[in-house]
Amino acid sequence: MVRVAVALYFIRSSVRAFVCIALCFAFSTLASAQLYSTPAKQALLLDADTGTILYAKEPDARIPPASLVKIMTMEVVFHSLKNGRLSLRDKFFVSENAWRKGGTSSGGSTMFAKLNSEIELEDLIRGVIVQSGNDSCIIIAEGMAGSEEAFAGLMNEHAERVGLSNSNFVNSTGLPAENQYMSLRDLAKLTRHTIQNYPRLYSYYAEPEFEWNNIKQKNRNPLLRMNIGADGLKTGYTEESGYAIVGTAVRDGKRLIAVLSGMTSKKQRAEEARKILDWGFRAFEKFSLFDEGEIIGQANVYGGEKSGVDVIGKGPVEIYLPIGNRDKLRARIVYTGPLMPPVNEGQKIATLKVWIGDQLSQETELYAAETVEKGGIKRQAIDAIKELLFGWL
Repeated sequence: MVRVAVALYFIRSSVRAFVCIALCFAFSTLASAQLYSTPAKQALLLDADTGTILYAKEPDARIPPASLVKIMTMEVVFHSLKNGRLSLRDKFFVSENAWRKGGTSSGGSTMFAKLNSEIELEDLIRGVIVQSGNDSCIIIAEGMAGSEEAFAGLMNEHAERVGLSNSNFVNSTGLPAENQYMSLRDLAKLTRHTIQNYPRLYSYYAEPEFEWNNIKQKNRNPLLRMNIGADGLKTGYTEESGYAIVGTAVRDGKRLIAVLSGMTSKKQRAEEARKILDWGFRAFEKFSLFDEGEIIGQANVYGGEKSGVDVIGKGPVEIYLPIGNRDKLRARIVYTGPLMPPVNEGQKIATLKVWIGDQLSQETELYAAETVEKGGIKRQAIDAIKELLFGWL
């Protein structure tokens, strides 16, 4: 059973927080926390460092992701490169299927790969990221898994590993396909994962242009040409869901990730992506909720030598708050419990969920600050009576 262990109110009067703990709380709404608006049908703005959601509009709606699928195609490739199963110098064969389905005659985006040629993986990566080449995606898929269908199976396995809960992949290109979808929340999570786990390989997303087969193409991401600190990531378009973008930028050491979908034109896509990033950089400040090693709360232990175990974060727990609305936060420690001993120090046992008003803004994993061994017969009997009479609050 999932237990809400405790409710915490954060009342910010200075940089440090005063924390009051209670088992019940009155709901408080931060009405002006979400002052931003956008014509995009779906939108999400995320702080990449803390995972704080700064703005959300239908973030869990399933959309046809179009070329945004290629971010997951690259996750599969990057993971294999990191683990040594692939090398940037590996060569991949251009089949007739890849050439016809993703080449010049297909009418879609292409890197202009030559039929029956061999291309090094690094060039194919640039073909996917910079030129959004469908042919380069299919070449990689066939070279790694034998077919696009099999490669899509790898994509879905990787999605589960990364923690994407609202995505399904059918092909490597993002070309229209039944039952292929992603949510903006998953796109933001995948982008954050890519940036954090593959920093060197991620740098391909910042390249402004790439030439192949004597044809030079510019990166399709309009943010790269705006001098706003952008260094990625990907654009997409379908008739069904309109123009979409995943964009990320860094200013003064702070990285934001913006995901927008459902816009009516390339121009609107570029303007809205820039606008939401500008707003995010200017409208929020970082605050420390708990220092590294600071006790955040306690989780109940059934039949342990102690009735509870203190929980801490891995490093400091920080959050971004609106500059004009930083007086209140609301948070809960949530875990499946009561916990059964032994509980080992460093064991992941709970999640700290933080709301700004009615919006779930951040989730931080919590760990046992100490080891709690199994208690004696008396302790087990007392806990059994508590569970029988009251349950665990």
